[in-house]
Order: sequence, then structure tokens, then C-alpha cells
Amino acid sequence: MNALALPTRRDEAWRYADLAAVERVWQDLAPAQTLHVPEGSHERLRVDELPDSGILRYDVTVAGNARFDLHCLLTGRDYGRVEIAVKLGDGAHFELGGAILARGEQLLEIVTDVEHVEPGGTSKQTVRSVLANTATGSFLGKIGVARGAQKTDAAQSVKAMLLDRGATANAVPQLEIFADDVKCAHGATVGELDAQALFYMATRGLPPEVARRLMLQAFIADAFVSIDDDGAREALETKAQGLLEGLK
Repeated sequence: MNALALPTRRDEAWRYADLAAVERVWQDLAPAQTLHVPEGSHERLRVDELPDSGILRYDVTVAGNARFDLHCLLTGRDYGRVEIAVKLGDGAHFELGGAILARGEQLLEIVTDVEHVEPGGTSKQTVRSVLANTATGSFLGKIGVARGAQKTDAAQSVKAMLLDRGATANAVPQLEIFADDVKCAHGATVGELDAQALFYMATRGLPPEVARRLMLQAFIADAFVSIDDDGAREALETKAQGLLEGLK
């Protein structure tokens, strides 16, 4: 990895990255963590802290009828990045739930490359961002479907909430499909808190700050709804709720 040339903005996956921050850690950047999910098994990974470099990378192979879940919460870094490449076997499933909470001049990003290489694979990616001040949140997600990977079902849902007009959200979905019997969908929205919903809640006696907090909590909770461990889900949601208080 260290022998590779530094990425440039010509590299699609690094288009929005803070390349100056990347350059400072590139020579000491750890290799991608290699994971293999055995056939028929279900493995889970939770990420709510980034290393000193600010960059985490995973290279995952999911065998037939196996499942791999990644849920991550990105916050608290000037520059942070979670990058994952996944190859799905016959009937395998990949689940991503990611939340980005950024303020100030922070730049945080999630980058995925999901390859459906055999038939019957499924994947679902859900990313929610709440961005304040002049922060930037980016999601770059590539889905590839090989020629023989019929019956693939892949979906991406990316939504960003801008708390200030200076904040920026980037969403770049990519589909490369070489099979003809597949279902692949992606959706991306960027918006602000719904003024009508806030007004409605105010008419029901909720103070503005409470209404705002409840709406943001519900928005972020979408990223963690697929966690099947109640304790793990509550821990991530609680941490996210605390961090939302700091996004003014």
C-alpha cells in the first residue's frame, strides 16, 4: 500500500477527499483489513472511532449464503474516511448503515465498492448525514454486478440534512451492471429540517429545541435500524444523540 502513488482528484473515489490530510498519513497508512465471512455465517462490525490516521479500510469477501453487516458512526475528526470493498458470493448479503455527524470545517466520508460476483446476492446501504457550519459529508458508493450474477438485488439510500447554508453534502452512486435479471436502485436527497413539521410540533406544545432534536434523532436512527443487537443499536444511537447536541 505504501508503495502506491498518492491519490489525486482524477481518482473517482478520492474526488472530495482532503488530499492534504491524506498526504500527511499516506506513508504510515495501515493496509486494508482483510476479512472473510465463511459460508452460511453472519458477521458484524461496528465502527465509532477512527484511528490516528483518520482512515479505515476494509477488504471483505462474503461466501455463499453468508452475511456481513457494517455499521459506522463518523464524527470528531477534521478529516475521516471509512472505505470498504466487498465481494459477494452466491446468495450472500451485505448491509451498511452509516451516519456522518460533522460541524466546523470537518470533512467526513464513506466510500464503498460492492461487487456482486455470483447469483442471488443482495446488498443494502443506508447512509444519513447531519452537517453544520461549513462541514462536508460525502458518500461515494459503487455497485458492480458481474455478467453471471443474475437475481442480484442491490439498493442504496443516501440522505443528508444541512443545518447551515454553508454545509455541503456529496452523494455519488455508481452502478455497473452486466447482468439482465437484477434489481438495483439508488436514491439521494439533500435538504433542511422541515419547517412545517417543526411548526406542527410547536403547535402541540414542544419547544423548538426539543422538536429539532427529535427530528434529527429519528433521521439518524435510520442508519442503525438494521442492527439486530438491541444493546449495540442503543449504544450507537445514544452516542449519536449526544453528538447531535453539539451540532449547533
